[in-house]
Amino acid sequence: GINAEYMGWKQLCMEHGISSDGIIQDFAVQGGDRKDVFFYQADDEHYIPRALLLDLEPRVINTIRTGEFRNLYNPENVFLSEDGGGAGNNWAVGYGAADKVSEDIIDMIDREADGSDSLEGFVLIHSIAGGTGSGMGSYLLEKLNDRYPKKLVQTYSVFPNQSEKDASDVVVQPYNSLLTLKRLTLNADCVVVLDNTALNRIAVDRLHIPNPTFSQTNALVSTVMAASTTTLRYPGYMNNDLIGLIASLIPTTRCHFLMTGYTPITIDPTIQMNVRKTSVLDVMRRLLSPKNIMVSAPVRRGCYISILNIIQGDVDPGQVHKSLQRIRERKMANFIPWGPSSIQVALSHKSPYVESAHRVSGLMLANNTSIASLFSRTLSSYDKLRKKAAFLDVYRKTEMFKDSLEEFDNSREVVQSLIDEYKACENPDYIDWGTKSSGYSGSEPMVLSGGNY
Repeated sequence: GINAEYMGWKQLCMEHGISSDGIIQDFAVQGGDRKDVFFYQADDEHYIPRALLLDLEPRVINTIRTGEFRNLYNPENVFLSEDGGGAGNNWAVGYGAADKVSEDIIDMIDREADGSDSLEGFVLIHSIAGGTGSGMGSYLLEKLNDRYPKKLVQTYSVFPNQSEKDASDVVVQPYNSLLTLKRLTLNADCVVVLDNTALNRIAVDRLHIPNPTFSQTNALVSTVMAASTTTLRYPGYMNNDLIGLIASLIPTTRCHFLMTGYTPITIDPTIQMNVRKTSVLDVMRRLLSPKNIMVSAPVRRGCYISILNIIQGDVDPGQVHKSLQRIRERKMANFIPWGPSSIQVALSHKSPYVESAHRVSGLMLANNTSIASLFSRTLSSYDKLRKKAAFLDVYRKTEMFKDSLEEFDNSREVVQSLIDEYKACENPDYIDWGTKSSGYSGSEPMVLSGGNY
């Protein structure tokens, strides 16, 4: 999570012409970009990210503290557990550790929130397989939802590699993932799913990197994070705020898990890959290709609930209209039977400070029912471990699980209900299913229906 966040801020600094010390470069002074969305200016005029770095073990944060961007962050916004022992890849340990230091973390969050002119919401970047990103991340989601009930909570959640060839070395990953998925379902308003299985496949098949490193897959994550916020940072006619960007993608409260696609895929934007022509039609066609989607799910067997394409570069709106017409004629996307079958398009500027080998690039944010297969695989892995009662002792030693394992059963019920709802979305009578179904437990997150958030 911290690594992905670091790469994301590095990308934002490049796109806004901000140096590693937070000083704005001479060539970026007169730009039309909104640096204040993700940065604020200190008294000495240098730009500071609106970011908190939270970890229970020091390795990654110490790397940042001694690295190129060591002077970028506000030191008061870096939290490191005093014992520095980490969470031992255990969700319950991470959750319990966050609870013990909750006052310190909440103070940091409140200070940053109070320093914002117009706070729209919070963005959490974390992984769900280990102990800190899953346990501490879950605790933060609950606290944010409770403390700021009318603010948007969006996450970029990195799901573990589930391929047999490159299986995760965290044996209790199914337990951690299930417990975190419950909180992502109940306490987040929007979850952008970044699947390590798909990210590794893209790096190998599309970028021809035989053994991709974490920094290389995190570069893909940072590209998605930066592209998904371009309409906020380079404002145009539409999607200038987070609520407006996300609301149209999430018609029902619980189905708020989004998959992404990006093209042309590059790790270094100055290096031209095998994509030569980047017309609007070519970009939009490639965005619908399963090869470019960063979730390992059978998208062509599912239905799209909604699609938003953010197109960056030199684009004529007339080309967009023709491209949409062609995609509709060729039936390239299969939509739900009970809602509008249309692709929304937002046109955005590219950063004038970053050279690109491509004239047009695009990001797709999509809500597709096939994402339920990712959750089903998590449940299947969990059921195999739970059936054997494997590795449960490490959870029983923690406060939450010392009396019973009921939290596991409750989490499984919530995730199963989420899978059932996504499957029901594929049927014409889904609206009736929503009123009749009552197998969902826990408090529901807010409905994105507009209003003054």
